Amino acid sequence: MDQEKLINKITEEVMSRLGNKVKTQNEYSPKTTSKTLSSRAELAGYIDHTLLKPDATKVQFDQLCDEAMQYKFFSVCVNSSWVPYVTKKLRGSGIKTCAVIGFPLGAMDSRSKAFEARNAIDAGADELDMVINVGALKSKDYKLVEEDIRSIKRVCRKNTILKVIIETSLLTDDEKVIVCEICKKVDVDFVKTSTGFNGGGATVADIMLMRRTVGPDMGVKASGGIKDYGQALALIEAGATRLGCGSSIAVMTGAEVKGNY
Repeated sequence: MDQEKLINKITEEVMSRLGNKVKTQNEYSPKTTSKTLSSRAELAGYIDHTLLKPDATKVQFDQLCDEAMQYKFFSVCVNSSWVPYVTKKLRGSGIKTCAVIGFPLGAMDSRSKAFEARNAIDAGADELDMVINVGALKSKDYKLVEEDIRSIKRVCRKNTILKVIIETSLLTDDEKVIVCEICKKVDVDFVKTSTGFNGGGATVADIMLMRRTVGPDMGVKASGGIKDYGQALALIEAGATRLGCGSSIAVMTGAEVKGNY
């Protein structure tokens, strides 16, 4: 079966399962993946503590790592140039280093993304969050989208976690389904909602749609605009298994949010 026929078949099957619409929270409660947290401390284990601002300084990354160790967040997520620095800061803490790849546009050549990914892994990155080629997806060039993701998958080591940012705010529901199915085919570890740089952000409806498409076993990361505990909890209950937060401390403490990422 050629690529176009395969994608058409996948789309028809998934959209049929979805009933051609996104289920509301009352209509769909993913019991196999949802979770009610018993404490804010438990929530910390879901969070990738994130700093991706282009003007972020060394002092801010020091604070980021200190906060991650204090609250026991799952990982620290940074641009790839900061991976060596934060990896050294986090050494011995058990907290992972996560690097974004092709961030925030995802529009560069796949070979450039693969080069960045390989260097990040060599520098100590345990996890990679790559941005898809959104323009290729919207052009229905699904072969390019798949190969772009595979180019990163190929350089991952056995224990490297690969998350794919699909940029939900720029996609139709059909496109969200298609790219999630491509991610399943490539066998990545997570699909992720957003960079946080293109408007929108993580929504319960998108997490439900993504979870329903990828099934119970693949990770789903909610990212973008998560600013309080209630919002974080709702996304986890909808099926998210990881959260990307630039406002992690506010989520944990209820402090006022002064910015994002």
